[in-house]
Amino acid sequence: MAGHALIDAHLAELARQLPAPVVDELADGLTETYEQHLASGLQPTAAATAAITEFGRPDQITAAFIRQAPGRRTAVALLATGPFLAACWGPSLIMSHVWAWPIPGPAALAFGAALLAVVATLVTAATSHHYARTRLAGVGAIVLLVLDVAMLAAVLLAAPAWVWPMTIAIPASLVRIGLTARALPHLRVG
Repeated sequence: MAGHALIDAHLAELARQLPAPVVDELADGLTETYEQHLASGLQPTAAATAAITEFGRPDQITAAFIRQAPGRRTAVALLATGPFLAACWGPSLIMSHVWAWPIPGPAALAFGAALLAVVATLVTAATSHHYARTRLAGVGAIVLLVLDVAMLAAVLLAAPAWVWPMTIAIPASLVRIGLTARALPHLRVG
C-alpha cells in the first residue's frame, strides 16, 4: 500500500465501499500527496495526516463517487423519461383499446410487473448510498430496453389501428432505446 499505517487504513476503508480500480487511482494520488508532504519536511505521521485531510474523509469521497456513478446518472435519466413516455403511451393504448388487442392476459400482466420491477430497481440505483447498488441501473436499463422493444413490437403486430398519440410515443421510445443502448457500455452489471 502507501507506506504509512494511516494512509493504509484510509484506503482500506475506501476499498470496502468503492471498486478496486477507483481505490487504486485514489491510492496513487494519496501516495503522491503524502510523498510531497514528506519532501516538504513534514514527519511521516504529519505528512500522512495532511494528505488524508486534503483528500477528505472516506464517507466524503464515497459520497462524491456515488453522486457521479454512471449507474446513478443513468438511473436518474431513465426515471426522468418515465412520466413523459407514460404520457405518450397511456393515451395511445387507451385510444387503440389495448384491452381488445390479441395479447394474452398473462403476457400483459408480466409486462406490467416487469415495468414496476424496473422502476423499483432504478429508484434503488438512483437513491442508494452504496456504490455497488448504483450498478443495478445496468440491469434496469437492459430490462427497460427489452420492454421498450416489446411495446413497439406489440404496437406493430397487435394494434388494430394507428392512433395519433403513437406518432409521439413510438419515436420517444426509439430515442430512449438508442440513448439507453448507448449508456450500457458504461454500466457494469453485477
